[in-house]
Amino acid sequence: MAPKVLVSDKLSETAVQIFRDRGIDVDFQPDLGKDKDKLAEVIGQYDGLAIRSATKVTEKILANADNLKVIARAGIGTDNIDKDAASKKGVIVMNTPFGNMITTAEHAIAMMFAVARQIPEASESTHAGKWEKSKFMGTELTNKTLGVIGAGNIGGIVCDRARGLKMKVVAYDPFLSEEKADKMGVEKVELDDLLARADFITLHVPFTDATANILSRENLAKTKKGVRIINCARGGLVDEEALAEMLQSGHVAGAAFDVFAVEPAKDNALFNLPNVVCTPHLGAATTEAQENVALQVAEQMSNYLLTGAVENALNMPSVTAEEAKVMGPWIKLAGHLGSFVGQMTDEPVKAINILYDGVAAEMNLAALNCAVVAGIMKKFNPEVNMVSAPVVAKERGIQISTTNQDKSGAFEGYIKVTVVTDKRERSIGGTVFSDGKPRFIQIKGINIDAEIGRHMLYTTNEDVPGIIGTLGQTMGENGVNIANFTLGRAGAGEEAIALLYVDEPVPAEARAKLAETGLFTQIKPLEFDVV
Repeated sequence: MAPKVLVSDKLSETAVQIFRDRGIDVDFQPDLGKDKDKLAEVIGQYDGLAIRSATKVTEKILANADNLKVIARAGIGTDNIDKDAASKKGVIVMNTPFGNMITTAEHAIAMMFAVARQIPEASESTHAGKWEKSKFMGTELTNKTLGVIGAGNIGGIVCDRARGLKMKVVAYDPFLSEEKADKMGVEKVELDDLLARADFITLHVPFTDATANILSRENLAKTKKGVRIINCARGGLVDEEALAEMLQSGHVAGAAFDVFAVEPAKDNALFNLPNVVCTPHLGAATTEAQENVALQVAEQMSNYLLTGAVENALNMPSVTAEEAKVMGPWIKLAGHLGSFVGQMTDEPVKAINILYDGVAAEMNLAALNCAVVAGIMKKFNPEVNMVSAPVVAKERGIQISTTNQDKSGAFEGYIKVTVVTDKRERSIGGTVFSDGKPRFIQIKGINIDAEIGRHMLYTTNEDVPGIIGTLGQTMGENGVNIANFTLGRAGAGEEAIALLYVDEPVPAEARAKLAETGLFTQIKPLEFDVV
């Protein structure tokens, strides 16, 4: 059955056609997002939800989204999606951060020109029949210092355009390396240095705990007299009340804002002040950008629903279509390894340690980690998946660590998962053979070669004669067919293990019969999600 996607906001017909061309069953209802009750009523029918800003994806709506796998926002901001609730529900949240980068950067440059030359006020004056040429004395951008707060995708484009305008560019971004700054032709500085030197300051950071009110009253006071401030990023980055006071005092010469702390902005401290340019969140409002993000959201959702590729996800590691093809068997293996130790562990998990060796260490470890953790967490919550698992683990206070190393054994690569509790450590290793099938290759340090089936039985015993016969006879007497039988031991006469792949679950009576023999120290039925 084809995946089913709901488009609940206005998206271009070209984007909707992409879904159809890819074989997706798409339901285009561009006004449905405004009716939250109706959306909550029908959302359970869909695998994907494509939105813009009108649709509000709340916890209440997600509670009914039993089949939903992905929400994709055509645009950068996802404030209208309850991402915590989506993660707990196991729903991937995507955005399209690249489709409107150039448009947003160009708007910031346009706003900088507008405030430098007082264009809106001069235009209004001229329309009114005045000719106030001497009133609107501007300032050149050439040779001025532009302070860029946030030199990521959009900020980087602004830096490039500003250098083309012959401006000196200084950038504050904790994640910007000196090498990247040199390549961009900008000077990497600390925030206080930027504030003290910049003639113009433009912001290009997301709204987070670290960036909220980054231009506070205190930081605004550190700016040089006559500075002009541009914000086309997110509302809440600047103390608007303090900025208004500094505009009135003359310390700040001008400001240009496309975003505000409260939107829609009907009343704001910056309104009606001299040399303040305001636009209604137009950063991405060009025909090209709107079409780009719509097409991008359709491609991303189709890729995920059809191939498992994860692009621009906010609550899940990205996995390209190429990675998805190569990593598919390894993601299955990671899930099986997690499931094994999860099913074997009855006490609370304190830590999960994951070792990647050889080719496995060269893969997308973040995605593999999610698969391992999901496998373990299914013991506690059968509905958990790769998206929700890290959230569940964090809520339980479980520490997750990874180690990767070069090829160190007979296999081209393998994964070893160790679960730590207050009582013990339990580990299992596995690999993927050339046939693409995952295998268990080590349990408790004992080497094995076990095919993984839906129904399995794990036993431990002292290495003595008669174990194989007892297991075979007991399964036969209870009508259980053995598809694969794997043995391993630490050494002659030492601890030994057996792993049986069987065609149906081993009944309780058969397990009780094995226990009565006194030969086994552990008898554990296991179930794996094998397709």
